[in-house]
Amino acid sequence: MPALTAILIAYNEEVDLPRALASLKGVADETIVVDSGSTDRTCEIARASGARVYSRKLDGLADQKNYAASFASNEWLLSIDCDEELSPELRSSMLAWKQTIPDKAGYDFPLMTNYLGGWIRHSGWYPDYKLRLYRSDRGKFVSVLHEGVKIDGPAGRLEGHLLHYTVRSYAEHKAKLDFLSTMAAEDMHAHGRASWRAAMILAPPWTFFQRLVFQLGVLDGWRGLLIAWLSANYIYIKYRKLGRLRAGEKLTHRSWPNPGEA
Repeated sequence: MPALTAILIAYNEEVDLPRALASLKGVADETIVVDSGSTDRTCEIARASGARVYSRKLDGLADQKNYAASFASNEWLLSIDCDEELSPELRSSMLAWKQTIPDKAGYDFPLMTNYLGGWIRHSGWYPDYKLRLYRSDRGKFVSVLHEGVKIDGPAGRLEGHLLHYTVRSYAEHKAKLDFLSTMAAEDMHAHGRASWRAAMILAPPWTFFQRLVFQLGVLDGWRGLLIAWLSANYIYIKYRKLGRLRAGEKLTHRSWPNPGEA
């Protein structure tokens, strides 16, 4: 029966963290939280739940999660974000999995996102399978921006949803896109990406059309329309920022926005 360590990274997550930790009770045998300088009750809440808390400046999401993994006492790791929780079905699947001898290097399950108070079932956001359960000796997080676990063997799949409570307001979504577009632009610049003008002009309208039509965002109603618009806006901004970097400018870094701060 595999013992399991849950890993989370946090910054001012006192609103969402209790829900995430509650969903891990009875599933995770230990919980590791790496905090990047919270000024609210995040660390207090984590310690009160029994989690071990460590501090580290956030340089990249993948690096931060791998840092959290380095403190795990168990071979198997489960990574969730502070604004996520295991659904009852996923909890049941994981408890059943813990009664087996795993024959895979990792396991994925679908992410379902709650956006501005409603569940999104299209728009390219669902079903969005995430590999978050993995053996520490056979996988790690990679990529600076859209981090994910890369494993060296086959993956299995568990039933149930990982529920993601992404943003509560339009302003919060815009603030997150500003943060992520800066990271994306700097990553492209660091990897030598030179061209940006054509992508800045052509990619946003294609992204809007793809989200709304091909990925059936229209079926998500006004939320789908907003997702399509902001997805296109994100593409435009990240390439515009890449152009600024190519011109020798420095980008302003802001903290990851949290509920109520945007």
